[in-house]
Amino acid sequence: MVALSVGVPNFGPWCAGDWGALLDVARAAEAAGVDRLVVTDHVVLGTHLDAYAWGRFPTAPDGPWLEPLTVLTAMAGVTRAVRLSTGILIAPLRPAAVLAKTVATLDVLSGGRVDLGVGVGWQREEYDALGLDFDDRGRLLDDTIAACRELWTQLPASYSSPSITFDGIFCSPQPAQSRLPVWFAGTLNDRNLRRIVELGDGWIPIMGASLDDIRAGVERLRANMTRPFDVQAPLRLVRRDEGDVDMAETMQQVPELVGAGVTNVYVHLATIAPSAKEAPAALERLVTALGVAQ
Repeated sequence: MVALSVGVPNFGPWCAGDWGALLDVARAAEAAGVDRLVVTDHVVLGTHLDAYAWGRFPTAPDGPWLEPLTVLTAMAGVTRAVRLSTGILIAPLRPAAVLAKTVATLDVLSGGRVDLGVGVGWQREEYDALGLDFDDRGRLLDDTIAACRELWTQLPASYSSPSITFDGIFCSPQPAQSRLPVWFAGTLNDRNLRRIVELGDGWIPIMGASLDDIRAGVERLRANMTRPFDVQAPLRLVRRDEGDVDMAETMQQVPELVGAGVTNVYVHLATIAPSAKEAPAALERLVTALGVAQ
């Protein structure tokens, strides 16, 4: 059966300033049978939000944005089974040793429930603010995750690259999972294919990817990978004339997505619930409709 991931807004006005409502949403999602909770990342925001290529950016530059790994740690404390994911974390913005420690701690505290979705982001100002070269973001992502893999599996750990070097260091505790899943986001070009094959466990196609794009990408991954991998795709919501979501019609696309190789479908909660108060009922409808469609 295809898994269900739900994006929870850890930013902006959706919670009307009551950030504790995110924990109520996490509880409701687990009770409804959601497989994975997903939060996203921005460390800082610049003024040039027009550089965002996928429609209207969801907040103003001064809008609040909670740090995702901190949010997931809080959610871990009020849940027991639902998986906890980033979609995506801009991994190069964090020093590799700090990222490895933080993620391993979250995995241990949650009982091994972390799926780390990573990417390079789109905003130059974030890299500038941290003294990093935006044009080198791809190599920084490679080095960061490769270094984390060493820190998560070796005691002591050693790693050397042009941007990260350490020798004979200990990062403990290591993750509870024997292999912590890392999902890479973006177009499946040759470089991203190599990342997933060498370091990853899943692919999050770039926003706007067509079904044919996903199918072709899955075929490339199957031809190059020897271990299982996950593929996430968003459900395109079908709305009635009144504006509400037709869950049954929306789920009609699930068999075709699964046929293309998708293992995990994604819905952002703000697109089906106007606020945290309406979230539990919306989550129940979503999970029920997906169950009927499979």
